[in-house]
Amino acid sequence: MTATPSPVTRPSRPTTRRDHVTEVRPLTALDGRPLTLVHVSGRHPPTRGPVLLVHGAGVRAEIFRPPTPRTLVDALIDEGWDVWLLNWRASIDFEPTPWTLDEAAAYDHPAAVAHVLAATGADRLKAVVHCQGSTSFMMAAAAGLLPEVDTVVSNAVSLHPVIPRFSTVKIGRLAPVISRLTPYISPAWGDRPRGTVPWLVVQGVRATHPECRNRVCRMVSFTYGSGRPALWSHEQLDEATHDWIRGEFAEVPMTFFAQMARCVRAGQLVATGAVRGLPPSFAEEAPRTDARVVLLAGRDNRCFLADSQRRTFDFLRRHRPGRDSLHVLPGYGHLDVFLGHRAASDSFPLILEELAR
Repeated sequence: MTATPSPVTRPSRPTTRRDHVTEVRPLTALDGRPLTLVHVSGRHPPTRGPVLLVHGAGVRAEIFRPPTPRTLVDALIDEGWDVWLLNWRASIDFEPTPWTLDEAAAYDHPAAVAHVLAATGADRLKAVVHCQGSTSFMMAAAAGLLPEVDTVVSNAVSLHPVIPRFSTVKIGRLAPVISRLTPYISPAWGDRPRGTVPWLVVQGVRATHPECRNRVCRMVSFTYGSGRPALWSHEQLDEATHDWIRGEFAEVPMTFFAQMARCVRAGQLVATGAVRGLPPSFAEEAPRTDARVVLLAGRDNRCFLADSQRRTFDFLRRHRPGRDSLHVLPGYGHLDVFLGHRAASDSFPLILEELAR
């Protein structure tokens, strides 16, 4: 049973990274895949329940702790939340293997939720999910696999992926060609193009993405969107964070791009059919979850357009009007909602307000 939360007492000074007490816990997905949960606490015990943070594809849980003066993890700790970060099968902390959104939805997220609830003694939790952490988490929620989750804050995309026109060409025509040459693509090739295929891809990116000197940043844009850059604006990233991303992106399997191409063509998330217990599509009928869904969309997102979240909001509103919410953030794109040097004053307060409702 969840205890009644104590009133939030603001700390004498804001939490920073040096205050973090970090514990990495091994976790086994329901299909046996090894994962990890990162439990982060501060100087004082939490006074509120657990919040699970779920990263996107080809990054890791550490993406929520960039070298900015204040991170979302800091803000959550200061508001009394018990913070847990999931490294699911897409995390670059693990050896790269092929994966699909179906596997994450059916095996990773239910296991993580169960572990956090058992560890904290809570009977409900909230989640902040990003990109493919969001799509796979929303698949699990819509399929009725996460009944203990009462709030989901979803950034960038959830049930309806909408991408720029040039991205449809890349994912529909170029990705199948690349998949015949390599099982993975990695933004880290920008600094370490080992092999003929990585070297050729990097040369093409160097010729078409002259927007900055950070070769990983340029590879990120080629891999994930249609922009210069695609996942953030350079104005939003301070120099330390722009350099830090060089170590925070790595392999993404072409199996993911193949599934996402099918989802884009369908106009909604669709399953591969290889995992039992999942519906073939996820926006044909009312979602089987009581969780309130908060949709965040950067107006300038060039990975998944803001229409992605608008369409999901319209879908949710048709089935349960007045329950969920949508926030389109001007001046923000994809990941700068968390990494931007102004995010602490722009997006974090909104996330905290929605979690506290």
